[in-house]
Amino acid sequence: MVDYQLEVIVLPVADVGRAKEFYRRIGFREDIDYVADQDFRVVHFTPPGSHCSIIVGKGIGTAAPGSVENVHLIVRDIEEARADLVDRGVEVSEIFHDEGGVFHHAGTEKRVPGFYPGRPSYGSFASFSDPDGNGFLLQEVTERLPGR
Repeated sequence: MVDYQLEVIVLPVADVGRAKEFYRRIGFREDIDYVADQDFRVVHFTPPGSHCSIIVGKGIGTAAPGSVENVHLIVRDIEEARADLVDRGVEVSEIFHDEGGVFHHAGTEKRVPGFYPGRPSYGSFASFSDPDGNGFLLQEVTERLPGR
């Protein structure tokens, strides 16, 4: 079997400097800031504990700034993660779950305030955006299926 490891997600931004400040402020490790010329720049960040990174920059894609949605950041304790981001000056939604209980609907449709009943893994979320509007979801996962 071939292993496919998700390594990088490219996030479109309008202002690389503003994005760089934001991701540093929320505790992502800056791995590289490469500038080839005025039209090409790559800034690579890795969230704490993650094997997958993000890249922001200039001349690295054609997507509209802020057009990425639902990038999941998995955390063991969503209350702690939410408080950490708030302490770092990020506007984060209250914790919620989806009324269907399987996966969250688009936008804020069918959000129910609070933890999913019984607080099982994968059921509780909080959302925030970067300065360009790229959307993130904190998702609490405390137990995984074998083989993960």
